[in-house]
Amino acid sequence: MIEERIREVFARAGAVGLLHAVPVDVRSAVAVEADATPDDREVAVSADEPVVIASVFKVLLVLEFARQVAAGQLDPRERALVTAADRLGGWGTAGCLDDVELSLRDLAYFAMSVSDNSAADLLLARVGLDTVRLLAKELGLDRTRIVGGPRDVLQSMFAEVGARSEAEFAARYPELPDDHKRRLAVLDPQRTNASTPREITRLLRLIWRDAAGTPEACAFVRDLMTRQVFRHRLASGFPDEAVIAAKTGTLPGLHIETGVVHYPDGGCYSVAVFARTRELTASRQAVDAAIGTAARIAVDFLRTRDR
Repeated sequence: MIEERIREVFARAGAVGLLHAVPVDVRSAVAVEADATPDDREVAVSADEPVVIASVFKVLLVLEFARQVAAGQLDPRERALVTAADRLGGWGTAGCLDDVELSLRDLAYFAMSVSDNSAADLLLARVGLDTVRLLAKELGLDRTRIVGGPRDVLQSMFAEVGARSEAEFAARYPELPDDHKRRLAVLDPQRTNASTPREITRLLRLIWRDAAGTPEACAFVRDLMTRQVFRHRLASGFPDEAVIAAKTGTLPGLHIETGVVHYPDGGCYSVAVFARTRELTASRQAVDAAIGTAARIAVDFLRTRDR
């Protein structure tokens, strides 16, 4: 069975994988609203199991930002200043050594293209946490939980480790026993930003069908997802002619990517892949490659059903 092939791909990489893949061009809007996709037009591997979504949360955040811009509630050119107090470390402005001034829409760009945590936090402060939560409910993502932004996640890790700063956390975390690390709230879908693979593919289908907001807002999110710089997971499994729009998520022991694969012949598929490893590391090339391989197996299966 196709599901067993996918499980074997992850097992060979030393991981457990959860996956959902479904065509974007479903037969009717009713099917999207009801998630009534026929079984032969989806691939589901533990697709209804709760999962930590990590930075995949930024898709909802940027969608809400784009909706508020389209409604005239926010000016995308409004300036924001990223200071030392805002920097969390990592990519984009989060890792800069000096203050950076940029527009709100450029915060959205950095949050999506390089998963900039500082940019996401500042954008969340303008958009509002409660509005992001309400958006998830509006879109029928009833099993999606949003508890906060990147800084909230980081502060929860600091508190559980007993660290007062990033430097202190970096010194203490490696010395913790693995069972302590696995109990951290950021790795528990009951206590952090979480969803299911099926709900994440639903979110992307709604965005690609202009059903998650105005066409302008949905197009903004689609464009930013095509500009993600990371190509080592989902994109690694597909040929060059396939256009991949995606968003990664990473935490110790969690390798995540969701996206839409668009072929030149018009075939379009929403995929969400979540891989867990026993080793609590953030970098495992074999697992990242398995994400691409598993997604390709699922999409190839769906493409045979569409012909």
